[in-house]
Amino acid sequence: MARVLTITLNPALDLNVETGRVDLGCVNRTRTSRLEAAGKGVNLGRVLSRLGHSVTLSGLLGETNATPFENLFASERLEDRFVRVPGHNRINVKIAEDGGRVTDLNGTGMVAPPDALDHLKSRLGELSGEYDAVIIAGSLPGGFLPEALSELATLARSANVPVWLDTSGPALTAGLLALPDGIKPNLDELAEWAGQPLDTLAAITEAARLLQDRGIANVVVSMGEKGVLWLSPQGNWRSLPPPVTVTSTVCAGDTLLAGMIHGLLEKHHPEQILSTATALSAECVRHAGVGDPQADDFSRLIQQTRVSPWPGHNKNGDMPL
Repeated sequence: MARVLTITLNPALDLNVETGRVDLGCVNRTRTSRLEAAGKGVNLGRVLSRLGHSVTLSGLLGETNATPFENLFASERLEDRFVRVPGHNRINVKIAEDGGRVTDLNGTGMVAPPDALDHLKSRLGELSGEYDAVIIAGSLPGGFLPEALSELATLARSANVPVWLDTSGPALTAGLLALPDGIKPNLDELAEWAGQPLDTLAAITEAARLLQDRGIANVVVSMGEKGVLWLSPQGNWRSLPPPVTVTSTVCAGDTLLAGMIHGLLEKHHPEQILSTATALSAECVRHAGVGDPQADDFSRLIQQTRVSPWPGHNKNGDMPL
């Protein structure tokens, strides 16, 4: 299996809550709650490790409440190369109501010290020959400029290591300048980058193609229950997920990207890559936490996933989502 490095610059403790309908301004009772060490790169690493890869996690980790992360790394067989910085990691509250509505309350955490980028570069060392893929994922902490994220991506690219980026806003804009091999925006993130609503499949395809025209080889757009659009050098595909009961969409995008990178590293056929990744993401939304490739019915979920070539502007290209 492959060696993968994920970089998380703004990790979080996620408080995942399942409940009935929330009445604002009233006392509500939760059905279940779980506090879990998380962050996009951490979530990606957990899935990739479960898929059999050797995973190293790095980035910035607040030292005040680092223990839950360290416990998770040990239990999931993840190599810890995080740079400890003063302060605490943020706490995010994810409220999943019956019916599938999810509300995120994302907290603020540490402020990166001025020398954080230098320490991180030193910790990463020589990338060439050490990793088969690098994934930079998640938001930026206070004090960490978007241009610094671009530097990290450029560092990996200069070592001839495939780099994937999963972020949004100014961090995405800056990261694109490093020309990562792939990105995975969701619809909202892609619309924000495009500067306009993306209400049809044709509009989504056009925005993704604009990213390809800038030099991004792989553009993976997650569209929730509408599936996934993947534009790649080998062709374009769209997937439709299997029917599942949605409990929480938290971690679904991270799980999807982990499945995509797994298939690419294993050199699977593109349709197999997308069907497996989409099915794994569908498995994820059935419960809190990341997707489980060892789920008893995972093979059935793959079989129920539909993948077809996507030509873009065909007779159905202007259909609303």
